[in-house]
Amino acid sequence: MPDWSYHPLKKILLDKMMPSKSRAFIHQAMNMITSIPGGRSIIHFLGHLKPSPRLRRSVNQIKFQSPIGLSGSVDPYLSGTKAFQELGFGFLEVGPIVLNKSYEVKPRKTSSNRIQFSIHEEKVLLKHAIRKLATLEMKIPIIARLDKDLTEAEWKTAIQHLSPYVDAFFLTDFQLQHFVIESKYDIARPVFVIQTGEKELVMTHLNQWFSKGIIKGVVLEGLRDVENGYWIESLNAREELINRLIKIKKEIPDMISVTSGVVNSPEDAILLYEAGADFFLLREGYVETGPGLPKRIQERILYEEQKREEPKKQGFIWSFLFGLSIFIGGVMALIFSMTSVLLPYDEAFIGLTRDEILAINPLVLSFMAHDRMALAGTMISGSILYIQLARYGIRYGLHWARSAFHTAAIVGFLGIFLFIGFGYFDWLHGIFWLLLLPIYMASLRESKTAIHSPTLSKAINDKAWKNGLIGQLLFVILGFSILLGGIIISIIGVSDVFVSTDLQFMCMSPEMLQQMNDKLIPVIAHDRAGFGGALVSVGLLVLMLSLWGYRRGEKWLWNTVAIGALPAFIAGIGTHLFIGYTTFIHLLPVYFLMVLYVLGLAYSYQFLKKGGTSKK
Repeated sequence: MPDWSYHPLKKILLDKMMPSKSRAFIHQAMNMITSIPGGRSIIHFLGHLKPSPRLRRSVNQIKFQSPIGLSGSVDPYLSGTKAFQELGFGFLEVGPIVLNKSYEVKPRKTSSNRIQFSIHEEKVLLKHAIRKLATLEMKIPIIARLDKDLTEAEWKTAIQHLSPYVDAFFLTDFQLQHFVIESKYDIARPVFVIQTGEKELVMTHLNQWFSKGIIKGVVLEGLRDVENGYWIESLNAREELINRLIKIKKEIPDMISVTSGVVNSPEDAILLYEAGADFFLLREGYVETGPGLPKRIQERILYEEQKREEPKKQGFIWSFLFGLSIFIGGVMALIFSMTSVLLPYDEAFIGLTRDEILAINPLVLSFMAHDRMALAGTMISGSILYIQLARYGIRYGLHWARSAFHTAAIVGFLGIFLFIGFGYFDWLHGIFWLLLLPIYMASLRESKTAIHSPTLSKAINDKAWKNGLIGQLLFVILGFSILLGGIIISIIGVSDVFVSTDLQFMCMSPEMLQQMNDKLIPVIAHDRAGFGGALVSVGLLVLMLSLWGYRRGEKWLWNTVAIGALPAFIAGIGTHLFIGYTTFIHLLPVYFLMVLYVLGLAYSYQFLKKGGTSKK
């Protein structure tokens, strides 16, 4: 569930539910999506969440895809475990683990909608954790946190039964000292010791445990304010945690440090990262900020790691030429649609000249011009999107831009098969695609090195960001609507050809058109199917730009949508006004798209144009 859908749903529904119920609803929905055929592909398409290879970490042969993990308090019953490993996390915490059900209280919300956790926290039964983990094919490490009140016998039972299913353990200092060191109990998994804000461990103990290889690192919990049996992170928890990080890294620089909680935005994570944090466990911040938080943190960390490097520009000329070629083709199609409409080979196939069609029914030629002009405007809009993707995406080696560019291009090439749905093949279109094919193949070869992830120089949860999520949602709906419209028009083009308003405009039925000339409908069907195919390609471009490229400070993205949509809108509405085909119900989809377009630009302006710059 991307942030652009999570936040509207959260505001409308989730904030009005009990935390435990809203949690169950979200986790069950996510798990359901990952369980259906193709569900994981849907998640990856919506979020492009795979972490950059530069963020991979390795601890004691445990491989982490990224340093971002999820606290067990967010998913105490492991109801979303299957889905969380698809959302860009590098690891998951499970626990606290208990052998027998104990007194526990579910979280609640404050008047300001902050989450309060009970001091009698929700816990995971050992048998439930094992049953769940045994049935899942885990792609990321699992770290178990054992409950602090376990007896030594219970603790050893938990260690023994969990070891085959988890990659490491989070233990309290008491468990470490009495159950491991004093009893000389050997744990076959790496151990991290928990240090709470209320109980700072003695540095000499940490140093001794680390130097002897007893622990691999420390888990740092922030300060908490406790009231009436519930706790919430202190306002100064982050600053206090930073001070402890600095102190630990100064004394034991090689020890792994994991922070738990405190992170509510990527900027919080960066402050901890600069202080020495190696891994982050997200908790309340993930719930409040949204599922996109891990990705935003990763992009922010990448920026810090790469900011001293010069952006490595890739080859993009052939990709640029591909877009430029479509632009030239669109302009030529626009000129033809505004002048002769029919080309000589059209007249030869139909068996009627332009003047003869005008003499029979001039509205037929106007209708054909309207389809061809709409196709031309769509081609010009698509070309602008391709050119911009080449200049600002492929040029900087961004993998998402490469995927968007070639997905839309391949779909566009396949659209040529729609042209022959009624037996008419447009030779000019065929020659155009043949000329375009080698340019595309060169573009495909040159963009193979576009494998990098985007970075962010600034990522705060301000008003511009919240408005930006609304803008992104509107752009996503815009892209999906264009895609859906293209599919519908393509289907109509290869089946019924006309909708009722088309026939009302021409004042002719399909039978009358057939009697007029039996070759006329195949030509009109070819135009309509071609226009639908072009819309599908452009809809995909807008959708993928909105899903994958939308991030703070991307001025070019705002400019691309703002300028790129104009040719299609001007051609689409202008031609209808020019020929007098102004039936409201027929133009309603275009009006709807225009509203999405204008509102999307308005809500996105501050975030994309004034929100800082992202590094390529």
